[in-house]
Amino acid sequence: MPEFPNIILFAIPFFILAMLLELYVTTKQQIKTYETKDAFSSIAMGLGNVFLGFLSKAIVLLALFWVYNNFRFFTIPITWWSFILIFFADDFSYYWFHRISHESRLFWASHVVHHSSQKYNLSTALRQTWSGGFYSFVFWLWMPLLGFHPAMILLQMSISLLYQFWIHTEAIDKMPKWFEAVFNTPSHHRVHHGSNPLYLDRNHAGILIIWDKLFGTFQPELKNEKVIYGLVKNIDTYNPIKIAFLEWGNMFKDVFIGKKSIKNRFLYFIKPPGWTHDGTGKLSDDLRREWLETGFQSESSTEKKF
Repeated sequence: MPEFPNIILFAIPFFILAMLLELYVTTKQQIKTYETKDAFSSIAMGLGNVFLGFLSKAIVLLALFWVYNNFRFFTIPITWWSFILIFFADDFSYYWFHRISHESRLFWASHVVHHSSQKYNLSTALRQTWSGGFYSFVFWLWMPLLGFHPAMILLQMSISLLYQFWIHTEAIDKMPKWFEAVFNTPSHHRVHHGSNPLYLDRNHAGILIIWDKLFGTFQPELKNEKVIYGLVKNIDTYNPIKIAFLEWGNMFKDVFIGKKSIKNRFLYFIKPPGWTHDGTGKLSDDLRREWLETGFQSESSTEKKF
């Protein structure tokens, strides 16, 4: 088995220095992007993710090797061109994992952790799930089936995670136009973390923003629509345990409590956040449509006055 370094562990000193630099820059720019309790909650979530990652990565490796050793169609060599292929394959997998994590409550239950902060800074990048690593790898199982070695897959997944650290900042406004057109950037990812109806469930990219443009989930950051960070209904807690598991509890309550059919109980796992079996819930598309209709009505009323 090829040996690749654990680049996330090596990057921890860089993370610390980058956060200190961001704090200095945003303070100079008079951007109140850090709040002490929130930042410490994010760091605690990150440390928990790293600790639990030793266990979850063992499960992921076993699953990847089981598929690779028993079912692979080809054997893709570990060489320069295969790293180019796996870059695109991994980024494509990440897009769909990230998109489904917003469209299926089972995956949202773990991913919501990353969106729970009402602040947006480099510490927010560390606010990672404690549960998602144990099952989200299913979106990557097609890669060892195709013939990519599991060690390569884990390395590329780490590279993607490392790239996404720097885009969690308000210190950078826009990158050059050519870069914004192809890559995920702070501006694109600020949209993703917005609770504004216009921004909900948009820009699921990992490294390349092209997937969102191809599959209709791209939304540029607008100057006249300032991003409001957090959730549609914020959890208002700095307790890492609650942050990690609150949505799991809410989901299981919806599944098991109250009178509903077995089908509807099952649907609470696979339907998007906000879905209810009695039709009283609102999905992100409903909130966006209501927001757009209200906006158009306001504009029409203003035009009539003049």
